[in-house]
Amino acid sequence: MSSVKSPIRYPELGSTTVMTKRGWWLVVLNFVVPGSAQVLAGNRRLGRFGLGATLTLWTLALLLGVAYLLWPAAVFTIFTSTVGLWAAGAVLVFYAVIWAILTLDTIRLVRLVKAAPRARPFIAGFAAVLMILVSGTAAYGAYVATTTSGFLSSVFVAGPTEPPVDGRYNILLLGGDAGPDRDGLRPDSISVVSIDAETGQATMIGLPRDLESFPFSAGPLADLYPEGYGAIDGCEVDVCQLNSVYTEVEVKSPEMYPDAESQGSEPGIEGMRDAAQGITGLTIQYFVLIDMQGFSDLIDALGGVDIDVQSRVPVHSDDTFTDVAFWFEPGMQHMDGYHALWFARSRHGTSDYDRMNRQHQLQEAILAQANPANVISKFEAVAKAGTQVVKTDIPQGMLGYFVNLASKTKTLPINAVNLTPDSGIDPTDPDFDQILQMIGTALTPPPTESPAP
Repeated sequence: MSSVKSPIRYPELGSTTVMTKRGWWLVVLNFVVPGSAQVLAGNRRLGRFGLGATLTLWTLALLLGVAYLLWPAAVFTIFTSTVGLWAAGAVLVFYAVIWAILTLDTIRLVRLVKAAPRARPFIAGFAAVLMILVSGTAAYGAYVATTTSGFLSSVFVAGPTEPPVDGRYNILLLGGDAGPDRDGLRPDSISVVSIDAETGQATMIGLPRDLESFPFSAGPLADLYPEGYGAIDGCEVDVCQLNSVYTEVEVKSPEMYPDAESQGSEPGIEGMRDAAQGITGLTIQYFVLIDMQGFSDLIDALGGVDIDVQSRVPVHSDDTFTDVAFWFEPGMQHMDGYHALWFARSRHGTSDYDRMNRQHQLQEAILAQANPANVISKFEAVAKAGTQVVKTDIPQGMLGYFVNLASKTKTLPINAVNLTPDSGIDPTDPDFDQILQMIGTALTPPPTESPAP
C-alpha cells in the first residue's frame, strides 16, 4: 500500500511550480501563525516552541483587551509603572528575537533554489520585509517602553498618592516665564484645573497674575500676611501681585518651605499653591510647572498645533513686544512652537486678560491634539522636550488613574472660570466672596430633573 507524501514536508518531490507555491505558503504561514511553518515543514520542536509563544501572546493580548474594557485604570497603571514598562520591553525583545529566528528558518525551509527563478527574489524579499516589519516593530516597541520608563521616572516623583477632595482633583498649572531681565522665574500663566474624579469633567479657573490683596491658605505666608498679600506693609518684592509670590518665596524666603525640594517641589511653587488655595477655597493636591521658553520644543515635537485665532494677533520681531514682524489673521492657523509661543505671549495692543485667554486656548488645543498615536510616532522628540519643559509632583503611581481620567476629559467640554474684569472681578480690589461663589457655581453640577409622574 503506497502513501502520498506532502511536498510541504518533502520538498524534493515537488516540481518547480509546486515548490514556488510551497515557498509562498510557508512565508505567509510564518507571518500569520509564527511557528506553523516549522511544524509543517521543518524542525517540529522549534515549531511547537514558536506556536506556544504565539498562542501565549494571543492569550495575553486577549486578556489585556478584556482587562482594558473592564478596568482601564489598572491597565494604564501597569503600563505607566517602571516594572510594567520594563516587563513589556523584555517581552517585546523576546518576541522580536523569536520572530526573526522563525523567519530566517522559514527562508531556509523554502528551498529557494527549487522555486521558479523569477519568484526567488520576490519570496525572499517578501519574507525579509515581513521580518523587518514584525521584529522591527517589536524592537522599537521595546525601545519606547524602556525609554518611557526613564522619561516618566525623570518627570514624575515617587511618592504617596493623594485622594480626591469633595470628589475632585485640583491641579495648579503654572506657565513659567524666566527671562534674562528677571530676578528668578515669575509665573506668566496661572490656573487651577479642577477635575471630577468620576466623570472627568474639567473646569479651568484662570487666575490673573496681577491679582492683589489675596488671602493664603494656612501656612507661613498666611501668618506673614494675615490681611492679604501686601495689604498692610507691602511685600518683599517690588510689586505685590499674584505672580510675585513665587519670586518672593523662592529668592527671598525659601526657608518658609524647608521640605519642598524633598517632596519634589520648590519653595516658590509651594507659596503659589498656598495662594491659589486661599483664592479658590480648593485643596490643591498637585502642581504642574511648564517652562514657557521650552514649551516651543514640545509643540515642535508634536508636529505643531492648530489654533482657531479669534482676532488679529501680532508676532513680534524681538523680545521688546513692540515691533511687529507680521500678524496672525483670524481663522484656523497651524503653528510651530516658535509662533505658538508668540501667540500665547504677545502683548502688542492686547491686555493681560487677552493673553490669559490665548494661553488657555493653546493649552486646550495641545491637550486635544496630543493623542497617543501622535505622541508615540514622535516619541523620542516628545520625551526629550518633556524632560526640559515639565516639573510636577504628581507621583508616577497616579499616572494610570490620571491617564484614564484624561480619556474621559477629552470627550467633554472644558468649563472655564476666568477671574477677570470681563467676569466682574477687579484684580486690584477683588471680591473674594464673589470669587468663591463663581467657583462653587461652576463646580456644582446642575440638579437632575425628576421624571414627571
